[in-house]
Amino acid sequence: MRASAAERAGRVELDAAGLTDPQLRAAYAACRALHAEHGRTYFLATRLLPPARRVDIHALYGFARFADEIVDDPDGAGGGDPHTRLDALDAELAAALAGAPLPGSRPEVLAVAETARRHDLDASLFRDFMVSMRMDLTVSDYATDDELAVYVHGSAAVIGLQTLPVLGTVVPRAEAEPHAALLGVAFQITNFLRDVGEDLDRGRVYLPADELAAFGVDRELLTWSRRTGRPDPRIRRALAHLVARTRATYRRADPGIPMLEPVSRACVGAARVLYAEILDEIADAGYDVLTHRVAVPNRRRAAVALPRLGRALAARGTQLARERAGRPSRG
Repeated sequence: MRASAAERAGRVELDAAGLTDPQLRAAYAACRALHAEHGRTYFLATRLLPPARRVDIHALYGFARFADEIVDDPDGAGGGDPHTRLDALDAELAAALAGAPLPGSRPEVLAVAETARRHDLDASLFRDFMVSMRMDLTVSDYATDDELAVYVHGSAAVIGLQTLPVLGTVVPRAEAEPHAALLGVAFQITNFLRDVGEDLDRGRVYLPADELAAFGVDRELLTWSRRTGRPDPRIRRALAHLVARTRATYRRADPGIPMLEPVSRACVGAARVLYAEILDEIADAGYDVLTHRVAVPNRRRAAVALPRLGRALAARGTQLARERAGRPSRG
């Protein structure tokens, strides 16, 4: 049977990364499929990376997505009690990170453990991630921004820290880490603002209760608006405040992009622009995220990605020339 374009592209990435083991290739392919299906904005941005680096981003996304699907299945419809499934996933991950994967380990676990090995990722980043996943099974709202920050550290900031070694830096990694963590947080809060209605359907509110209360908003009002489809000016004002604060988080993260290796800047820059434009879509919709899900139009995604493709290719050419000349890459 003739391979699809996606399969051919996946093989190019695996070959470029030097992955030859059939089991690992299949594991990375599974992560790539998850990324392509569920992370359209980030997947598009990842296409701007050199092929060898894409596989590791797919692995990190695929593992996080699979864990997220477990915690979003509180009734166990996907294959059993989510607490038990999360415990099993944690055990598989710990064993794989230690270099002794359990028989029958998930492909997402095998791929992410190989990525952790390839880039010497600290195991504490994965432990913190799993802590936040467990919080999703027991915590349904957050009283303050400080409480939410505990969750967001493990669910988002550590993702930025995991991806940083894959992307590479032209400064000491520690200098870029705070910005990478902030960008992960900005992406996550953007998702929270876009998905207020869907999260409410799952019984969760990922917005600080005290900040909502300052505008006269509580869970009951959000639920009423979701159920009736009727907007409320108090909700609009509260979301406008949170959108503005999230924009500020993006600005605080921005100095980290020039710290990345040149071949990675187009990818992260595109993701940053496209995610931030979700905030624009929210504002353009009058902050009505309770009756429909906003999205950046495909034509806009292409308009952001295509100009950066030329810069990405130029950066790859420059890096290749430097490598051939025996010189390190510079910003």
